[in-house]
Amino acid sequence: MANQTEQRADHTEQRAAQPSKWRAFCERKDVRISWRRYGIDALGAMAQGLFCSLLIGTIINTIGMLTGWSVLTETVATISGTDYTVGGLAMAMSGPAMAVAIGYALAAPPMVLFSLVTVGFASNALGGAGGPIAVLFVAIITAEIGKLASKETKVDILATPLVTIGVGVFLSYLIAPPLGALAMKVGDIIMWATELQPFLMGILVSVVMGVALTLPISSAAICAALGLTGLAGGAAVAGCSAQMIGFAVMSFRENGWGGLVSQGLGTSMLQMPNIVKNPRIWIAPTVASAITGPIATCIFHMEMNGPAIDSGMGTCGLVGQIGVVQGWIADGTMSAFGWIGLILVSFVLPAILAPLINLWCRKKGWVKDGDLTL
Repeated sequence: MANQTEQRADHTEQRAAQPSKWRAFCERKDVRISWRRYGIDALGAMAQGLFCSLLIGTIINTIGMLTGWSVLTETVATISGTDYTVGGLAMAMSGPAMAVAIGYALAAPPMVLFSLVTVGFASNALGGAGGPIAVLFVAIITAEIGKLASKETKVDILATPLVTIGVGVFLSYLIAPPLGALAMKVGDIIMWATELQPFLMGILVSVVMGVALTLPISSAAICAALGLTGLAGGAAVAGCSAQMIGFAVMSFRENGWGGLVSQGLGTSMLQMPNIVKNPRIWIAPTVASAITGPIATCIFHMEMNGPAIDSGMGTCGLVGQIGVVQGWIADGTMSAFGWIGLILVSFVLPAILAPLINLWCRKKGWVKDGDLTL
């Protein structure tokens, strides 16, 4: 009887030890499941991959369209009957760029990282219009599995790419189409709701996207994944611009011209350490976005008919505004009224509203000198 009890105890200890061995293996391979790693690091890296492919390609094409420079408008390559300009080639590589960026953020070994090129292309292509969200999920899972397989055999140069590409393409085939369709459905619902209720949804989309831009996550990646364009895209541009211009202008006393440029044309994410110390400094730009959002949707009917990623960029490199203008060019809808609305919503109103609201916060004692210092 005692022997049976001891055997059961041994089996229990062995079962308890198994997860520990697995956990130790995962730690050795730097595979750690966490919100920060996947929801912040990977998503932020995906946005950088998008910027270096789809977004920069769009900017190149827009410059070519506005200037007529032949070097930017002429076909430089024809692949399977499709003509590509310089910008077009950059845009075509968005899937691989996103996947490699995600792998880099997850510290994938070189063989895994290079194999993600194929995985990104497959998941983006199979995900259709919702390709970015498919790339995000597939690349994260594949990169982690590839890391587990890396350097575990004597034929690593064959085994790691085979595992990474095999798993990635299989997952792309399995989940990319439904994930892409789901993302686009969500985006369609948001855009439909904004058309139906431009005032309320103008506030909601503007505030949520503006907050996402300032948080250490990527509003650009979210907009790209959801395919957020039209009026909803215009509201997103308004909200993101309100955060960036709002923080830049209302912190001018503390940060000067350098702070104005780095926040106004760079990112309001620079204020996150200060927001953690005093969340009330976030009131002014957030309220400003709640005001400019419905102004964009209800008064100026500002739409983003350029790439969806532009909707989440705000005034970063003026990408959001370039996207709106690109839509005007494509649709032939450019007008003086549109330009007035774009300038007011993107620059003038945030520069006036945020400092005024922040002044009220200062009088209430919620914000003090030095709270906005970078």
